[in-house]
Parts: sequence; structure tokens; C-alpha cells
Amino acid sequence: MTLLRLSLRFVRPYWRSVTAVVLLQLIATMAALYLPTLNADIIDKGVVKGDPDFIWRTGGMMLIVCFIQVIAAVAATYFGARASMSAGKDIRRSFYRKVDALPSLDLARWGMPTLITRNSNDVQQVQMLLLMTFNFMVSTPIMCIAGIIFAVRVDAGLSWLIWVSVAVLFVVVGILVWLLLPMFRIMQERIDGVNGVIREQIVGIRVIRAFVREKFESKRYDDANAALTQISVRVGNVFVLMFPIIMLILNVATVAVLWFGGHRVDAGDIQIGALTAFLQYLLQILVAVMMGVFMAMMIPRAMVCAERIEEVLSARSSAKAGAGAGPVPANGLVEVQNVTFGYPGAEKPVLNDVSFVAQPGEVTAIVGSTGSGKSTLVSVIANLFTPQSGQVRIGGVAVDGLSREQLAGVLGLVPQRPYLFSGTIASNLRFGRPDATDDDLWEALRVAQAEGFVRAKDKGLDERVAQGGTNVSGGQRQRLCIARALVAHPKVFLFDDSFSALDVATDARLRRALADSTGDAAVIVVAQRVSTIREADSIIVMDDGRVVGRGTHDELVESNETYRQIVESQLSLEVA
Repeated sequence: MTLLRLSLRFVRPYWRSVTAVVLLQLIATMAALYLPTLNADIIDKGVVKGDPDFIWRTGGMMLIVCFIQVIAAVAATYFGARASMSAGKDIRRSFYRKVDALPSLDLARWGMPTLITRNSNDVQQVQMLLLMTFNFMVSTPIMCIAGIIFAVRVDAGLSWLIWVSVAVLFVVVGILVWLLLPMFRIMQERIDGVNGVIREQIVGIRVIRAFVREKFESKRYDDANAALTQISVRVGNVFVLMFPIIMLILNVATVAVLWFGGHRVDAGDIQIGALTAFLQYLLQILVAVMMGVFMAMMIPRAMVCAERIEEVLSARSSAKAGAGAGPVPANGLVEVQNVTFGYPGAEKPVLNDVSFVAQPGEVTAIVGSTGSGKSTLVSVIANLFTPQSGQVRIGGVAVDGLSREQLAGVLGLVPQRPYLFSGTIASNLRFGRPDATDDDLWEALRVAQAEGFVRAKDKGLDERVAQGGTNVSGGQRQRLCIARALVAHPKVFLFDDSFSALDVATDARLRRALADSTGDAAVIVVAQRVSTIREADSIIVMDDGRVVGRGTHDELVESNETYRQIVESQLSLEVA
């Protein structure tokens, strides 16, 4: 039912093409069914009676019918391909938009490799089933029903051969589908596994080579590839049996018609031409059923793929986003009120009753040990994660009441792992503000301490950037991501450990420039190095998901044991 619902939903917009396919297939099939009757007339009324004029007239009629059949079949194939390919395009587009709308927390339950497989291989399987359906499955029932009517009209006494042959074919189909359905489910999962290994190895190629683990990783890929090959061979073995069995049924049916029909001809119950027509009708019916069998082999895999696609399309986002009809925050005042958040399946929350205020025009730093919940808190502020309790407000407006577009216009996020998209430096910087001028870009680069290395490049702002920013260094990538956030001019800046790849001198220059350029925006900085946040207006200290201290650097050194331990682990007592 999932496959049927998915197909109907995306084929419905192309009902005109589908209607054309049905009408044209009807014409082509009826023309094909009329040919045996004409052939029987040539034998019984032309050859037997020695009437050459009748043979020529009927032969000419057969040529006209064949021409009509070919034209109708070609046109039906065109409209069928157009409808199926368009439906596949729409499925891929809907899948992409759904993935784009879901928060990272929801996407993590599937993983990137399987999402790629579902939007490529799985959609292709459904698309091919639709194509084959329009090309064959529309004509198959027409051929079977009309063929039986024509065959019974020719000789009802031999009609039992049709029922026996078709029944045997359906039994064979049922057994093969029952064998293939679980195999196709395993096959799709193992395709996910191969894609997962490849993606992990490509992303982590430097680590693999640094630790000389090429042989181990090759073994991992070989194991995943062998597992896929094993199930593919099992599927192939079933397909190998299919066509010999079907051909055996066809040949046995032909022999049976000739044997029993020969006796009826000898008894005068049927003419030779009629027997020939009956044999042709039987073969047409069985060939149509055989095409149905071939389609039935594709249905189990398409069913599995449709379920995997629909699982993503029907997923509900765990993050709340408003319709955008409410007020837009007037300033960058960030209020985190009693926020508690835990990941699905976790034993305890990552954030426990977290509350603080980040004032516009001030720098609020967040520090804490690894695993204290700093990055998770940033994701909650950005409405990437929805807290189980509590609320985040910007400018007095709850973030879950803002649309994604409104929130993007208010908040600029520089993530812990900086990422650049394939294109140019300019296209990456304009990601949050497409109408930014070149002067705006250069100003953002100046503040982010990236102007120097960009001007040193041959094409400047038009220099090409590889996917993920792999053709620039880690520090350059971080500075370009900071510049990207600056170009958007948000009311709130979120820097999630965004200065870790910078040397101390560059870090100091960047922070001084930020202080002059961020103006009335609230700046929230997650940092590991205490030396970089000493001058922050307010420092929030986190430990085990809770706020255990807040104040300036000097205040916390005097009064907060957790902060003092962090300071002492990084700085000498003289600096502290």
C-alpha cells in the first residue's frame, strides 16, 4: 500500500500523460489481437479456397493494422517515460526538501549514507517500476482479458488450456515474489552499508593514511562489498530460474494446443486457420503474463524502496518553527529560560534548567569542560534542537515562534566545524545575504582577518572553493565562515568554538575587530581557551549541563571553583 500511495501521489499531476498511455496501449493491444484473426482468414478463406485477391486485401489490412500498432506503441512509450521520469523528479525534490527541513537531530537517526541511497537508488527503483508499469502493465490486463475473449470465440473447447497455463504462471509468480521480497530488503540495507563505508573513508582519508590503516579499511570495504555481492547473487539465482520455467510453460502450452487442437481439426470441429489463431492468442496471453511476471519481480524491491522513502517523507520534525506571522525581534537580547534538553534514548538530559541573559552590545562567553553541554546549548538557542522544557527568546520573541527565514535574519551561527560549499569565495560569503556588495564582502573579510589571504589569490573573491572548503586551510576556513556570518549583519552572533584553529595573535586581532563591528548585536562565544574570553562582559560557566557560575573573569577567578580549575589548567598563576 505504501508503494501504491507514493506512486499515486506523485503521478497524479501527470494524469493527462497517463490517460494518453492507457488509450494508446488499448489501441496497440487491440491491433495486436486483431492480427491473428486476419491471419486465420487468410489461411481458411484465402489459401484453402485459392482466392489470391482475398489474400492481397487481407494482407494489406494486416499491414495497416501493424502500422497503427507501431505508432500507438511508440507514442505510449513516450508518454509513459515522460510521466514516470517526471514523477521520479518530483519524488527526489520532495525528499530533498524534507531532508533540508528536518533538524540534524532527526537526520541522525538515519545517517547520511542511507539518506543518499534513498534519494538516488531507492527513487530510481520506484521510477523504473512506474516506467515498466506504463509500458507493460497497462497492456497486460488488456491483452489477457481481450485475448481470452478472442480465443474463446475462436474455439471454446480449447479454452481450458488458457486457464491451466495462466494458473501455473501465477503460482510461479507467487513463489518467486515470496522468495525475493526479503532479499531485496537486505540488498538495500547492504547498499547503504557500502555507501557508508565509502563516505567514511573519503572523509577520513587523511586519518587513514596518517595511521597507515589502508589495508584495514580496504578489508572493511571488501567485506561490505562481498556482503552486497552475496545477496545480489542470491537474487540473481532466483531470476535465473524464472525465464527457463516460463519458457517451459510456454512450450508445454504450445505442444498441448497442437496436440488437442490437431485432434479437433481431424474431427472437423475447428479449421486449421482458427487453430493457428488460437495458438497465437494463447502465446500473446502467456507473453503478457510473462511481462507481468517480470514486473512482479520488480515490485518487491520497489515496495521496500517506497517504504524507505516514505519513512523520511512522513517524518515529523522535532524542532518547532513558527509560521512567521508574529513580530520580529527588535533587538538581540537573548533570554534562555529554564532550558532542559536531552537526546533521544539518553539516560539523562544534557542541559538541566539552564538560564541566563545575553545583552545586546555585549560579549557573553560560555566555558566548561568537554561534555558540559556548550555546543548543545548553542543548537538550542539557534532552534536546531527543541528543549523538553523551558524557552529561548530573542528580543522578547520566542525562537520557536519565528520562521526559519526570520530566525536566519536575526541570528548568525558559526558552527564548531566550519563548512564551505563548492563555488567561489563570494558565493559562500553571500550565503546569508545574497544582495551583499563586494565592498560588504571585503569589509567582512577585513574584520575576520581573512582579507590578506583572499587578496593574495589570483581571482580574489572569484577564487574557486572546493566542496567542504578542502582547498583552504583550517584557519582560513574558520575565518571565511566568520566573515560569512558578518556579511548577514544579524542581531545575535553565535560563535561555537569558532576560533580554535587560529593562532593567538590572529585571535586577538579578530576579537578586537569584532568588538568594533558587531555594534549593538549580542555576541555569544563558546570557547576552550580562557585567554581569549578574559575581556568578555559576562562569562557563563557550565558543568555537567548546568550553569555553575556567571560573572566577569576576575569575579569568577575569586568566587567560582570550577572556573578557577579551568584557568589553572591553562594559565600560569601569574597570568591568572
